Amino acid sequence: MTTTLNAPPLTPPRISSLPSEKPPRFGRAARFLGRVTRSSAAIVLFLAAWELIPRYVLDEGTRTFLPPVSEDVVALWGLIENGQLLDHLQASLGRSAAGFAIAVTVAVPLGLLIAWYKPLAAYLNPLLELARNTAALALLPVFTLLLGIGETSKISLVVYACVWPVLLNTIAGVRTVDPLLVKAARSLGLSNPTLFRKVILPSAVPTIFTGIRMAGTYAILVLIAAEMVGAKAGLGYLINTTQVNFEIPKMYAGIIAVSVLGLLVNQGFVLFERRFSTWRQQGESSR
Repeated sequence: MTTTLNAPPLTPPRISSLPSEKPPRFGRAARFLGRVTRSSAAIVLFLAAWELIPRYVLDEGTRTFLPPVSEDVVALWGLIENGQLLDHLQASLGRSAAGFAIAVTVAVPLGLLIAWYKPLAAYLNPLLELARNTAALALLPVFTLLLGIGETSKISLVVYACVWPVLLNTIAGVRTVDPLLVKAARSLGLSNPTLFRKVILPSAVPTIFTGIRMAGTYAILVLIAAEMVGAKAGLGYLINTTQVNFEIPKMYAGIIAVSVLGLLVNQGFVLFERRFSTWRQQGESSR
């Protein structure tokens, strides 16, 4: 008597899923390098022209007033090594930061108040239009005569220059809130304070930050001009003193330092604005 064993059915072997192909690192690095090259090409060409034209095109007399950028960078490094640049930088940053902080503290609440109460906006609009079109540097002699040549006049001038972009962008941010959004919030029974806090203010934040970023740049540019009159320290004082003493490479070194500082401040505000308004970008991308 024979018995047959039932063999188990053969099952095909499982084929493991192939790992998803990732882009090679070389490709990502090449794309990143390409973006950096495109974004910095104009600066590289400008610096090359600044180096070559004074050396090979200008005569000796003109070259005295426009030295090659390499000489200016050497002078800048000398100011860094002896600590002069740090001292002047601290003085300028302290003044500009104080004026900027006062301007933002005053302008944002005032802008929200003016934009929220339309009768107040109609009453103050002529004065705002007159003041916004008066250049801050044109009032430098007035601030100097009234407040002296000390720190108060310089900080006050920075406050005046920074108030207007923050104030006007705050007003614009509140006025440009989507009316349908406000109507929907009112239909839900939100009170005016709640509506303002949860709808109006968040929607106006990106525009407000644009004004704050503009004010950060104005704080440095206006202060540099103010420091050229009656200051004892600061980047503006450094530029003016080296120009008077005919230390031309150091003068250009101070100008380079101001340019780099303004660029860093602007980029810092751009990054902060992007991080603060991420919620809005996510909301728009999800639509």
